[in-house]
Amino acid sequence: MADEDESGPTFDRSLPESGRTERVAPLIRRRIAPNGGPFTATGTCTYIVGNGRVAIIDPGPDDPSHIAALLTDLGNEQVAAIVVTHTHRDHSPGARLLAARTGAPIIGCGPHRAARALAEGETPVLDASSDKAHAPERVLAEGDAVSGPGWTLVAVETPGHTMNHLAFALPEAEALFSGDHVMAWNTTIVAPPDGEMRAYMASLEKLRGRRETIFWPGHGGPVREPARLVRCLVGHRRQREAAIRARLAAGDTRIREVVAAIYQGLDPRLHGAAALSVFAHLEDLVGRGLVACDGPPRLDSTYAPA
Repeated sequence: MADEDESGPTFDRSLPESGRTERVAPLIRRRIAPNGGPFTATGTCTYIVGNGRVAIIDPGPDDPSHIAALLTDLGNEQVAAIVVTHTHRDHSPGARLLAARTGAPIIGCGPHRAARALAEGETPVLDASSDKAHAPERVLAEGDAVSGPGWTLVAVETPGHTMNHLAFALPEAEALFSGDHVMAWNTTIVAPPDGEMRAYMASLEKLRGRRETIFWPGHGGPVREPARLVRCLVGHRRQREAAIRARLAAGDTRIREVVAAIYQGLDPRLHGAAALSVFAHLEDLVGRGLVACDGPPRLDSTYAPA
């Protein structure tokens, strides 16, 4: 799920088409679910890893036609594992459909969980996006692995977009399946209380130290220079934080005022995502003692410089 941003790092807007399975690397095939939109690019990228006995990463939404097409393209190949990066409804519900058809175990991220409890009177804005029914047979933690003939998937904990978010390294291809944490086509939405900016930034810093040469994300095309893009994403978030603090210093007190000032010309369909992004930064700034708030941080709170 992407953020609202149109500035900052240079993104690759040449998006792959949905509705067909293509081999993108010797060990990797990709089929994109037909759930394209402002936050999903052309749809959720489902990856088939290996040959003969395979893993399927992020089977996508609750779409029987997408699962049927995957299985048709696999033919007589065996699904050994169904691997899920995180519990948003555009990524994980299809795992249950696929498990019912194949008997393969669902592994990867744990059940959905929020970053924190709701504040008094707070409404979980993205609650409808959360897959609360996800119940994997095996939860993977940092460094845990699942393997098949010629392939290994190693879990990398990357909380922030959701708190249970995992990426998966494929050492045989020097590749990382980055889920929604790092994408080539846009920045990632971080929306409290579902996600948390501090955890997201820490996960970006963690990925800066990795040596994979390509990332395969949950939406859009591959990240071909991951070290450079991750470095740019960190810098972009710090610039956004500085812009928010500058607006508070100028007298803005509400999130809607900050959004109007720093997201001029934004597609109206993305104003809600912009507000959530600003909220995530403000929650982090309040926690660090850099911004004051008239109570627990909420979308409708009043903010000021500390």
